[in-house]
Amino acid sequence: MNKEQFIKSLQELNIEITEEQINKLEKFYQLMVEWNQKINLTRIVEKEDVYLKHFYDSLTIAKAIDLTKEKTLCDVGTGAGFPGIVLKIIYPNLKITLIDSLQKRVNYLNIIIKELELKDIEAIHFRGEDYKGKFDVVTSRAVANIEKLVNYTMHLLSKNGIFIAMKGNVEEELNDQVIEKLSKRYKIENIIKFKLPLENSDRSLVIMKNR
Repeated sequence: MNKEQFIKSLQELNIEITEEQINKLEKFYQLMVEWNQKINLTRIVEKEDVYLKHFYDSLTIAKAIDLTKEKTLCDVGTGAGFPGIVLKIIYPNLKITLIDSLQKRVNYLNIIIKELELKDIEAIHFRGEDYKGKFDVVTSRAVANIEKLVNYTMHLLSKNGIFIAMKGNVEEELNDQVIEKLSKRYKIENIIKFKLPLENSDRSLVIMKNR
């Protein structure tokens, strides 16, 4: 996905991106590639792949929620900063907490935050299940299977907050038995399934609330 395709695809998500935001994403890409040589962040490093599989994919959360109206967001297991850093660049209104269990990645994330001059965002060294805090939106991208993931995340939701799991194909891990088990404690609001542009790989957004 080149920049022109990226911008056009974002318009289909009702996201208008500014030149300043494009420049920040470009700088983010350069920094990530540089740091990826020092610590293991991602196997995806080709520019067009990063724009599709990291930048655009992070922003598909817009299919599930209007983030211009939300205030606090927690990204559990953020890794190289997806979706959290990308969301902060595109939605500067958000106050974001990035959680990762590896100190080296947290150090890298705080450098990214400083270099991109991002405000109201912090990266902290924690396991999701151990962190105490309350957020309007909690999200996690490609971290663990859905059963484990809810145990890591649902306690972080504020009253009426929502959890959005950003997944690939969830057919196998979200079978009838798992849905029945989860539904005893949580309300599955929606499951949005779609294809990633260009490569047509499966993506799913699982939206949940505490009962």
